This record gives sequence, structure tokens and C-alpha cells, in this order.
Amino acid sequence: MKAISYRRYGGPEILEYGERPEPKVGPDSVLIRVKAAAVNPVDWKAQAGYLEPVLDAVFPVIPGWDVAGVVEQPGPAVTEFQPGDEVIGYVREDFLSRGTCAEYVAAPVRTLARKPRNLSFTQAAGIPLAGLTAYQCLVRALRVGEGDTVLVHAGAGGVGSMAVQLARHMGARVIGTAGERNHEYLRALGAEPTVYGDGLADRVRALAPNGVDAVLDLVGGDALAVSSELLAPGGRLASIADPAVLGLGGRYVFVRPDPDDLQDLTDLAERGALGVEVSAVFPLQKTADAQRLSMEGHVRGKIAITVD
Repeated sequence: MKAISYRRYGGPEILEYGERPEPKVGPDSVLIRVKAAAVNPVDWKAQAGYLEPVLDAVFPVIPGWDVAGVVEQPGPAVTEFQPGDEVIGYVREDFLSRGTCAEYVAAPVRTLARKPRNLSFTQAAGIPLAGLTAYQCLVRALRVGEGDTVLVHAGAGGVGSMAVQLARHMGARVIGTAGERNHEYLRALGAEPTVYGDGLADRVRALAPNGVDAVLDLVGGDALAVSSELLAPGGRLASIADPAVLGLGGRYVFVRPDPDDLQDLTDLAERGALGVEVSAVFPLQKTADAQRLSMEGHVRGKIAITVD
């Protein structure tokens, strides 16, 4: 099969496009013909070796954890899916090797759910990692509910845009930080936008004088530091970007595959409560360019990879 791979840690320049063996299908896995994948910051961070302390790399590594595709062959123990089923998946295992930037991927069934019928493969590939991250932060870590006021840092990004939509669906009021060029986009998602950077605390207090009930930090650093000052009594704080949140009494969240959560996201997408903004699309052989765009850090929504 055709695939993108790398043989050592490094930047986008180490990616190679060429032939790799088609993956074997284990008893609890499903062989998927990949229609689209998505690029996330964790892809190029893992590729640079930042996750080496917790994830072994079995070189050559095929990058990518997000997928949308069609089931080719279920493993012998799999009863959930049949050939021809359209699926999405957050195909993360406890090592780096068998990623989704390829014509085929063998995905553990625990990483999969049915693809939303109303979304294209390119859109659907943007849901798993970002959607699960937002969902697990809001539902489990922050326990967002009706009437809460939620502050989402980087609200126009991949995770942030999903979090805004999900929090609004849960009945919360949402304040989202973003550059001014993305303020209309945030309003369209249902958030009240504000500029990040110096003076953020005062701008948020002007919108929520009594404080916010929950903060989802997707940035870390100064954004996280100011967040604890903006909480109302009993407010909750979670971050996916900075473990220093633990010292502030908050939760540090690392997303995990969960087929039930992923199916919930599919259901929400089909009901019109969750959409996917795809800002750029690259063919498989241009994955390095997709990573470079992601590394710029100002992407609205998602970057997709198409596999022909």
C-alpha cells in the first residue's frame, strides 16, 4: 500500500511517501480502507520525539491517529462492523507505528464508531481526536451543564470549535478566545468572542462579572495562569496543554479512545449539533505540507488528508 512514514524522529522533512506492507488484521481489529485522515498537533509532536517517554516508536512509523474510511475486513472476533460499513476512528495504540496516513489501517474495534451519514469523509475525519478531547473534557473533567458559563481558550481551533458547539448543546453560555479574524466564526458557533493576550482577564470579567463556572485551556502558559483568577466559587478548570493545571486544582486531560463517546459524537453530528470546519485539504503525498501548516498554530478548524 501507499503510505507516509518516517524512520527516525524529526520534523516534516523526514516524511517519506512510498510503499509499506499492508497491515495484518488482529482478532479484535478491523482493516479500513482510508478515505481521509486529519492532521493534529500531536502528530508532529510525537514525530519529533516529545512522546518518547510514554510511547515506544516501532520504526518505520506511519503517522496519524484520525481516520474516516470503509471497512474492508473485520477481524475474526469482531461482530460490530461488516465489510462496506463507513466508520470513523481515533486509532491510537500504546506505541507509534500503525498510523492512518496510509491507504489502509488496521484499527482496534475499541477505537471506532459509525461515520456520520451527513458528513463527507473529509469532514468526518476531523471529528475523532478533537471531538473526543472536547467531549471528555466538558463531560467528565468539567461536568458542564445547563446554565454554566464556560471559557474556551483557542475557541476557533480544532478542539476549541468542537468544545464551543458541544458546550452550547449542553446549555452553557460560552466565551471563546481567538484572534479577531475568527470572531465572526465563533459567533456563528454560538460563542461570545474575545481577544487573547494582555488584558484578557479584564475582558472576560467584563463579560462575566461573577466569574466563569468552567475553563477549558487548550493553550497553556499565560492563558492557564490567568484562568484560575477568572473562576467563580466552585469553578472547574481543565487543560490538555499544560500539566501545571494540577497545581491550580484542575484536571489534566489526555484523550483516550472510547467507542461510546465517539458514537455520541456521530449522533450529535447527524442531529446538526456538531459540525466540522475543514480549513485545508492535502493529498496523502503532501502530508509534510499539512504538518507545516499545523505547526504555524493559527488553523481554523481542521486540516484533512485525502487518500485516493
